[in-house]
Amino acid sequence: MRVLIIENEIYLAQSIAAKLTELGNTCDVVTTTNDALKNKNYDVVLLSTSITGQDFYPIIETYKQVVLILMVSYVSSDTVSLPLEAGAKDYILKPFMIEELTRKIFHHQEYEQMKRLKRSYDSYVTHSLKSVLHEADTHLDLPLLIATNYQRHSDAYAYERARKMGKTLLFFSFADEDTPDVIRAVNENNLIYAVDFHLLKPTERQTFIDEVAYNKNIIICTSGMLDTDYGIKSLELTSQNSVFNQGDILQIEDYVKYIVLNYQHKYPDTELSKKLGISRKSLWEKRKKYGIARKK
Repeated sequence: MRVLIIENEIYLAQSIAAKLTELGNTCDVVTTTNDALKNKNYDVVLLSTSITGQDFYPIIETYKQVVLILMVSYVSSDTVSLPLEAGAKDYILKPFMIEELTRKIFHHQEYEQMKRLKRSYDSYVTHSLKSVLHEADTHLDLPLLIATNYQRHSDAYAYERARKMGKTLLFFSFADEDTPDVIRAVNENNLIYAVDFHLLKPTERQTFIDEVAYNKNIIICTSGMLDTDYGIKSLELTSQNSVFNQGDILQIEDYVKYIVLNYQHKYPDTELSKKLGISRKSLWEKRKKYGIARKK
């Protein structure tokens, strides 16, 4: 990474530069704020607040998008509080060990990267779910069970609910065997979103509701329509269009599950299994695997 060191104590600046260079970084050293503004292509800026008679706030304004760490001789409003409010990321008290400095640098670089990733993911999720955002009540009591024939409706609801609640949305799938135990340990500051509820056995579903979900901020998604009252609030979100018009390509297992859930009331098992290219026994096994009750 490229590091700019702004320090009028030449020996100190060169010592810092030498140690950072040994760690594989490229360092430039300047002694004035004017020189610091000539080349703005840096990943990290180390700014001494002891530069006599020079205004360092233009430097903070210029480099506020990168990791800017103040090097201070003492802590005061002028050396730390106000510069941090202006956009500096952190400070380090002179004299310091290079290991402490690099730890701060890496910490803030990782933090900035996580912020960028979050903005990117939020933008992607918002774009992906915008077309299926359902105008459902986002104030229903939790825990909440959502039944849907198209999971993206439930995804959009959970994402919007988390946004309105100001909580982090934690995603889980009951396809993972340890999901119930993991959810049990989640604290109340998060909103839990768990999908594939239908993959649990019927007895396991009620046990999860009673022993884990009942006191959690949780939204549970199940495929198909509700055929059991689990004793919590429920919501049905259905798509009027075929899932195949939503721009997705389903995996084979998802395709079979979708067809069974949405067409078993239209065709007898003999014809339904024929259309799927499987035997009636295989159809029965898949119903059992997905926990799908047969529709009469």
